[in-house]
Amino acid sequence: MRRLAARGAAGDAGEVAAPAADSTDCARGRHPSPRRLIDLCAIWDPGVFLPAVGWKTASGFARRRLNEAETLNSVREAQLELLEAARPRGPGSRERGPVLRMARQQQPPPWVHTAFLLCLLSLSGAIEIPMDPSIQNELSQPPTITKQSVKDHIVDPRDNILIECEAKGNPAPSFHWTRNSRFFNIAKDPRVSMRRRSGTLVIDFRSGGRPEEYEGEYQCFARNKFGTALSNRIRLQVSKSPLWPKENLDPVVVQEGAPLTLQCNPPPGLPSPVIFWMSSSMEPITQDKRVSQGHNGDLYFSNVMLQDMQTDYSCNARFHFTHTIQQKNAFTLKVLTNNPYNDSSLRNHPDIYSARGVAERTPSFMYPQGTASSQMVLRGMDLVLECIASGVPTPDIAWYKKGGDLPSDKAKFENFNKALRITNVSEEDSGEYFCLASNKMGSIRHTISVRVKAAPYWLDEPKNLILAPGEDGRLVCRANGNPKPTVQWMVNGEPLQSAPPNPNREVAGDTIIFRDTQISSRAVYQCNTSNEHGYLLANAFVSVLDVPPRMLSPRNQLIRVILYNRTRLDCPFFGSPIPTLRWFKNGQGSNLDGGNYHVYENGSLEIKMIRKEDQGIYTCVATNILGKAENQVRLEVKDPTRIYRMPEDQVAKRGTTVQLECRVKHDPSLKLTVSWLKDDEPLYIGNRMKKEDDSLTIFGVAERDQGSYTCVASTELDQDLAKAYLTVLADQATPTNRLAALPKGRPDRPRDLELTDLAERSVRLTWIPGDDNNSPITDYVVQFEEDQFQPGVWHDHSKFPGSVNSAVLQLSPYVNYQFRVIAINEVGSSHPSLPSERYRTSGAPPESNPADVKGEGTRKNNMEITWTPMNATSAFGPNLRYIVKWRRRETRETWNNVTVWGSRYVVGQTPVYVPYEIRVQAENDFGKGPEPDTVIGYSGEDLPSAPRRFRVRQPNLETINLEWDHPEHPNGILIGYTLKYVAFNGTKLGKQIVENFSPNQTKFTMQRADPVSRYRFTLSARTQVGSGEAATEESPAPPNEATPTAAPPTLPPTPVGATGAVSSTDATATAATTEATTVPTIPGVAPTTIATATTTTTAATTTTTAAAAATTERPPATTSGTKMPESAPDRQSIWNVTVLPNSKWANITWKHNFGPGTDFVVEYIDSNHTKKTVPVKAQAQPIQLTDLYPGMTYTLRVYSRDNEGISSTVITFMTSTAYTNNQADIATQGWFIGLMCAIALLVLILLIVCFIKRSRGGKYPVREKKDVPLGPEDPKEEDGSFDYSDEDNKPLQGSQTSLDGTIKQQESDDSLVDYGEGGEGQFNEDGSFIGQYTVKKDKEETEGNESSEATSPVNAIYSLA
Repeated sequence: MRRLAARGAAGDAGEVAAPAADSTDCARGRHPSPRRLIDLCAIWDPGVFLPAVGWKTASGFARRRLNEAETLNSVREAQLELLEAARPRGPGSRERGPVLRMARQQQPPPWVHTAFLLCLLSLSGAIEIPMDPSIQNELSQPPTITKQSVKDHIVDPRDNILIECEAKGNPAPSFHWTRNSRFFNIAKDPRVSMRRRSGTLVIDFRSGGRPEEYEGEYQCFARNKFGTALSNRIRLQVSKSPLWPKENLDPVVVQEGAPLTLQCNPPPGLPSPVIFWMSSSMEPITQDKRVSQGHNGDLYFSNVMLQDMQTDYSCNARFHFTHTIQQKNAFTLKVLTNNPYNDSSLRNHPDIYSARGVAERTPSFMYPQGTASSQMVLRGMDLVLECIASGVPTPDIAWYKKGGDLPSDKAKFENFNKALRITNVSEEDSGEYFCLASNKMGSIRHTISVRVKAAPYWLDEPKNLILAPGEDGRLVCRANGNPKPTVQWMVNGEPLQSAPPNPNREVAGDTIIFRDTQISSRAVYQCNTSNEHGYLLANAFVSVLDVPPRMLSPRNQLIRVILYNRTRLDCPFFGSPIPTLRWFKNGQGSNLDGGNYHVYENGSLEIKMIRKEDQGIYTCVATNILGKAENQVRLEVKDPTRIYRMPEDQVAKRGTTVQLECRVKHDPSLKLTVSWLKDDEPLYIGNRMKKEDDSLTIFGVAERDQGSYTCVASTELDQDLAKAYLTVLADQATPTNRLAALPKGRPDRPRDLELTDLAERSVRLTWIPGDDNNSPITDYVVQFEEDQFQPGVWHDHSKFPGSVNSAVLQLSPYVNYQFRVIAINEVGSSHPSLPSERYRTSGAPPESNPADVKGEGTRKNNMEITWTPMNATSAFGPNLRYIVKWRRRETRETWNNVTVWGSRYVVGQTPVYVPYEIRVQAENDFGKGPEPDTVIGYSGEDLPSAPRRFRVRQPNLETINLEWDHPEHPNGILIGYTLKYVAFNGTKLGKQIVENFSPNQTKFTMQRADPVSRYRFTLSARTQVGSGEAATEESPAPPNEATPTAAPPTLPPTPVGATGAVSSTDATATAATTEATTVPTIPGVAPTTIATATTTTTAATTTTTAAAAATTERPPATTSGTKMPESAPDRQSIWNVTVLPNSKWANITWKHNFGPGTDFVVEYIDSNHTKKTVPVKAQAQPIQLTDLYPGMTYTLRVYSRDNEGISSTVITFMTSTAYTNNQADIATQGWFIGLMCAIALLVLILLIVCFIKRSRGGKYPVREKKDVPLGPEDPKEEDGSFDYSDEDNKPLQGSQTSLDGTIKQQESDDSLVDYGEGGEGQFNEDGSFIGQYTVKKDKEETEGNESSEATSPVNAIYSLA
């Protein structure tokens, strides 16, 4: 399977500068050299097809075609894919004459499609054949229509009729015509002739005849031996301009303020005339929103005014072809009015209608009538909607679209907003539109339903199909319209059904498929698609060609290019099947493609950055199965033109001599031209000036010489320029430095970056400094960017002093460098310069290995090896990868290795926490890096085993010593020990205390706060995974330990010493324990819950222990102090929040492990859910909360001001009631003092009476009434009696009354509150409480220092006051 193709652009013979001339040559009318084979500018017009994606597909298909052994089925499938992909995708673009650079979507250059005919099935219109006579004589082409008249052809009857039809083909086609679908015999009519070498008809009426006799439908046929092409059906019509019928028009009588319509009704013409209104004296009628002309030609008055009768109104019709204007008889108006005086002063009155007595009216529509109408418009035409309304005052018109907005890009308002025009209508413009007419009296609306229909329009227009013998192809004819158009195929002008059968042709609706085409398959096919609104007719020929490769450009071209520029070598070729093109340099070596070279699908060779070594002879070879052809291009590399010493700004006194330097370096083989500009205009060199090769001298400087001077150094390939400013001072002025008077600014960016002295590891960068803006440049910073690892990211490379503009940069291998320069002065930095050309250094093996190699376990059975990946400047080559090796350190086993492209690797199935030797070596395609260093890593940790030999010793009743040894199996790095201990007394447990120790601590001493209770200790070691197995021990039992019946101790032990490194947290035990206590059931007393709050105050700390109810749930009891007992955590936290409340204030303290300078926030909420916060500066404890309410319950927490997420636990406390302060105030009153004295006297009398009775009474044996035995300290235990009188008086002996009337207890007070809820005593039936008191006595002996806030019986007496 073969096919014909033409690629490339015809190149100029001789010297060609690269890159080519300006990209707008075609647009400016500059056509390529006359030696080119094709005038590309003439061909490359908008609308000419430019395949975008299909070209690459076609080339790939052609290359697959070279294997003739492929099966026919696969060839046919590939060909069908090619034909589908090779459809037009959109218009192309021009760039630098005939050489079009590839677009971002890899669009091929335009000459690929227009150089000659064979552009892969996809050219729009006629296929262009190369103008080479040898190709012209060999290649055959079926006819193609190139020019024809419009479908509706209207002619002027005064001129000869011309019906155009031109076509081309090889051989040249012959023409004939049909008229009204019948053969039109031109030879029989002497007035009709056909132009030579054309099918254009000329009908001459100079010898007489009527043009109307030739009206009808004409069609042109162009034929040669390969087929017949058809023109459109051309409908010929003669223009008509009929006269206006004569009529007598009576005056139009109308009431002032009423609406009026003057109808035009022009005579029908071809084409329709243009209507306009004038007076009989040929003066135009002034139109505004009150008076205007409709699109139907009528003149509408929204309301008639008296001044409208000052003129008459005549409708005029202008006919296009005859250039005549016909005038209708004029209308005369007679306006009836209530105010016959036409006072001109009222015309500017703000309410002219009221001033003239005209009644105001709501709007009503004059056109169209009613509230709704419909309108149909064809796709692509202009839609004009019109609404004209009457009313007084004149209504305003507004337009809307239902369900959306008006298309702003296509909609515009005309005729004072009375008409809405939408251009180039599409299906999206259908819908309902409505106009709103409104004045101050009201508004009305008219809805117009718009339906968009469509004449047929192309989706896929059939294209000429050019194949090689045996190839497959297809013609596609797809169109759309509304209603859907029908498709009819013809071949050589005849219906396909009546054509001779062709076994290689298959019709499938809108597609004709060709298989295994042969020379006999050549023909011209017509596709006619039509509906009720119009038709489309397209010709597409099928041509079969077989041509060996040929070169189309002149041989041995010379292309000169500037160093470091990008250039392209073109090699236009032609052949069928599509040849394969390859490039070679200096006649040897492999095919050039990749790296600095890129071969486009059209065969052009692009060199991305020209270097000296790229100079030489390049050969392109085109090959297909019929042969090969080659051509050569000689490339010369020239040095760039650079101004290395630029003119400087100068300040000169009038009459002095000024010299501006301009020294240039250029390629010696190029002719250099130096010219000067003044103020960006060519400088006239007069007798006061002297221009030399490297300077410009101005003698006798005058004021007119002041300005900017630009030196322009140019060759035929490039140019460079530099600018300086000359300031001229008057005679009396003192010469000063111009720069000193000017403001300073950042320097301008450097420019014209140039790379020279290219080497494997270095390059010289040269730049031209920008203007320093009156502040000398101090430094230059050179930055680089590479496009492999971090494209678009600029890195600092080096820094140079401001006195240099050239530097040698040290480079790393295999980096595609791009440089830019930043200038720095005392004001700041300039913008970066434009980037230089890219320079890729050659590759090499890595010279270093990745850093920060680590081996750490993420699980107990793995080890993750990580490292810092190498950057672009250390990769040194492509495909950078890493060779990772590891082995057990103890076993010295063989190395395991794996190649990794990332920056981590996980080794699995490892033992727990064993050392490994690790090596990571860099490698690229050029080789391996140096031998890496060995790093020791460890596999994952696990939980440690229990500490060994955990020992608890109690040398005395005050201290407990703990000792232990390190775990036998640490399973990782020990980070510390955790000790948990709890006090217990029988089944009662205290609050658990947690201590954390450093990993090297093995001893701990604690101070016992309660010599009665025992302690249970749990010790575990910690690794980074967590706490491991625990060892548990208990403290020895005291020798006199009795059966536990009392509550456990509430005060924690105090650590007194430890061996090893201990933190401040380790040396302090938690200070509070909360315990729930249930009172044993006493006969005759209901089970109850005792809520006891005990406060112990020392010089160092205040500790509060709250005993909560165990049998029922109740709100927290009022406490004088609240504290949350917590242990110090490992991470940042806040704990041990202590609250000491009073009635209106509370002191707050807490512990934390934040650093110094940390601020906190105390947040508290009362019972009414009112939240308040108090910011606390660092080290400001204790904090006092003021303005609290007595007897109110509060919740409180402390959190970090920087991180609210780090907070203490929420605690609850209650302020005391306000009666205490009231007692203090009452105590100062006289009546209260008198009352207290009376009560004291009464009590004294009672005591005396009790003493007398006691001296009379004896001892009462009450032992049998007690539920529990007396304690060992009971002084009456020996005789088995209980002295009731002594016990009754103990409260008085141990109490002291404070100034505020409360009783301070030094040791312990008896209280009735202790024996019941609500402070009320519980008594037996006989009124005594002896049994209960005995229980309290026993409890008192067991609890020791425990105290109660409840008042004694004597206190109760005082509290009554």
